[in-house]
Amino acid sequence: MTAELVRGQNHPLSQVRLEIRVSAGTPIVAAAALSDETGRIHGVEWVAHPGAPTQPGLEVSRQAAADHRLAVDLDALPEAVHRVGVLLALPAGGAGPVRFGAVAAPFVAVTGLDGGEIASYTLTGLDAEAAVVALELYRRQGAWKVRAVGQGYAGGLAELLTDQGLPQARQLAGSIDEAVAQGLARSVQAPPPRTADGDRSRQTATPALGPDQGGTAPQGDPGPVPPTSPYGGQPPGVPGQPAPQPTYPGTAPDPSAVTQPSVPTAGSPIDYSHPHRQNTAPPPPPPTAPPAAPGQPAQPVAGDATGWSMEERLYNQVWGMFEDLARTTAAYRSAVDFAESRMDKELEQVLSDPRSRIGGQGDAAREAARARHAQLVAQAREALDRDIAQLTAEADVVEPALPPAYARWDNPVWHAYRPPMEIPMALRLGDLHLPEADRIRIPMLVRLPLERGLWIDSGHTGSSDGSFTDSHAMERLALDTAVAHAARLLAVYPAGEFTVHVIDPAGSGAQPLAPLVQTGVLASPPALGAAGVADVLGRLTQRVDLVQMAVRGGAADSLPPGFDTSQQLLIVNDFPHGFDDRAVNQLRYLADEGPAFGVHLMMVSDREESSGYGPLLDPLWRSLLRLSPVPDDHLADPWVGHAWTYEPSLVPPGSQVLQQVLAQVAAARTKY
Repeated sequence: MTAELVRGQNHPLSQVRLEIRVSAGTPIVAAAALSDETGRIHGVEWVAHPGAPTQPGLEVSRQAAADHRLAVDLDALPEAVHRVGVLLALPAGGAGPVRFGAVAAPFVAVTGLDGGEIASYTLTGLDAEAAVVALELYRRQGAWKVRAVGQGYAGGLAELLTDQGLPQARQLAGSIDEAVAQGLARSVQAPPPRTADGDRSRQTATPALGPDQGGTAPQGDPGPVPPTSPYGGQPPGVPGQPAPQPTYPGTAPDPSAVTQPSVPTAGSPIDYSHPHRQNTAPPPPPPTAPPAAPGQPAQPVAGDATGWSMEERLYNQVWGMFEDLARTTAAYRSAVDFAESRMDKELEQVLSDPRSRIGGQGDAAREAARARHAQLVAQAREALDRDIAQLTAEADVVEPALPPAYARWDNPVWHAYRPPMEIPMALRLGDLHLPEADRIRIPMLVRLPLERGLWIDSGHTGSSDGSFTDSHAMERLALDTAVAHAARLLAVYPAGEFTVHVIDPAGSGAQPLAPLVQTGVLASPPALGAAGVADVLGRLTQRVDLVQMAVRGGAADSLPPGFDTSQQLLIVNDFPHGFDDRAVNQLRYLADEGPAFGVHLMMVSDREESSGYGPLLDPLWRSLLRLSPVPDDHLADPWVGHAWTYEPSLVPPGSQVLQQVLAQVAAARTKY
C-alpha cells in the first residue's frame, strides 16, 4: 500500500534500488544532492544535476521537463552519505513561471523498479518559492527512510544550495541554469500531451529502468496566451513554450481575429473543441488492427492514434513512435549500466578480500560476476529487440501512408502533388535515429507555423562522414538543405500564404538558389551587398513592428491596405559577411519576435566565422533550432534527452521532384 505523506512525515524503505518520479505540470529542473549526517553538502561532486546527471548511486534528468524519473541506488552511495535530497527548481531566465505558487502543486513518488509506489507526496502550500527540497531519503540506524520535506526557497537553487552548506552554491546554480538552457536549445519541440485514451500500450511493455525516462517537452509555462495573429491561423508560441491548439482541416483562418486561442498546458488533456466548429464531440476512434494470431503481437495500422483526421492521427502516431523508442532505449541503457556497476562492485569486493584475491575461489567469484552481468545484459537486449521489432513493423506501414508535408522527398506521394487548400499541422525536417535501432528512422515533425527559426550549420559537425571535410562542399550542401526546407514550406502552404525572401550578400549561393529563382517563387531576387541586406531587414522588422502593435492593441483591422498577411521566411546565406552591428541587432530581433508575428528566420552559417562578435550572438544561436546538412548527433528528444542522429531531408540525386513541385507552386501563385 502506498504511503501518502504530508510535510514532515516519514516512511521506511524496503528496497535499495528506487525511482523517484516527479510530475509538475510545467517544465522544472530536477536534481539530487548527497549530504552527511548534518545535512551538509561537501562539494559540487555531491550534486547530480542536468550538467552532471550521474553521481555515485544517482542519475537525474539531463534537461528541464514536466515529468522526471530519477534513479537511486542506496547501496552504491559513498559511506559518508547519510541523506539524499530531491531538489526541484523552476528554470531561470526562461519565459515560464518564476515561482511555484503560479503552477500546479508538484507530485513526487518513490517507487520500486517495477513501478509500484512506496510513498508519495504532493507539495502544496508553495507560493514565492523558486526552488524546493521535495523529499529526503535518510539513513537511520542502518535503515533507510523517506521524509516529505517541502522546504522552499524564494532565492532559487543558489539560496537552496547555500543553505545546504555548499561553498560553491552560486557557481553551481549558474552552471545548472546554463546546462538547462543548452538542453532547451537542442531539444526537439514536443506536441501537446496525448489524452489518456490515446496512450500507447507498448509504453508499459518494458520496465522503466532509466533514470530520466519521464517527461514532456522541456518547455516553459505558457504564461499569458497571445492573441490570434492577424495574418491568419493560430499564433505560434515562443521558443520553449507548448504548441498552440492546431487549426484543424476544414476551417479557414480568420485574418482579423484577435480572440484568445486555447493552449493546453503540460499534463492536461487536449481540448478537441474547435473555435469555429459547433460539434464538440470527441474525434472519431482510430482504425483498429485485424485480430492477431494467439501469442503474436497485433499488426500495426497506419493512423492508429487519436485525431480528427488521418493527418492528425499520423502526426500523433509518429510522435508516439518517437517517444516509445526514446523510453525503451533508456530502459535498455539503464539496465546495461546497472549490470556493469553491479559487476564492478562484485569484482571490487573480491579484490578487497585477501582470501579470495588469488586461487580458485577468486576465479570462481569473478566468473560468477561476469556471468550475472551477461545474463542481465541479455535480458535487457531481448526486451529492447522485442520493442524494436514492433516499432520497425509500425514504421514500415506508417512511412508509405504519410501526406506530402510528412513524407520524404523520395515518397511517391510527391508525384501526385497539388498545392493544398489548407495549412497542415506539421512539417518534416528530416529523420532521427539511435544507434541501438539504426534501421528505424523517426520522421522529425515540427508544428506549423514554425515556432523557432532554423539554423543550417555550414561549419564543422560531429559527422563521421569524412567526405564533407572541405568547407566549400559543406557550405554548398548547407544551402542545398536550406533550399529543400524552403521548397517544402512553400509546397505545404496554400497559394499566396507563404513568402520567401533571400539575403545572399556576396552572391555566393547563386547556383544552389537557382531552383527558387528560376521558378519565380521568391518575393524578389536575392538581396546582394550591404544595401540589399539593409533593405530586406528593414522591411521585415517594420512588418513585425506593425503586426505586433496591431495585435497587442486589439486593432488588427488597422493594418495598411494591401498588407501582405502571408507567413514570411527569410533565408540568410553566408552570415556574418555583409552584416554590420545594426543588421545583427535586426536579425536578433527577428529571431526573438518574428515567429509570433509571422516572420521566420533560416540562417545558413558557420558559427565559428561569427565568433568575432563575441557573446553578442549567443542568444541568436540559442533561439534557433540547429540542423546539420550531414548526419550528426546533435538533437535531443524532449523526454529522456538522448543524443539522436539527425539526417536532413534532401532531394535524391538526379531527381527533378523539387523543380516540379516548385513549378506547381509558382503556377498556383500566379492564379492566386
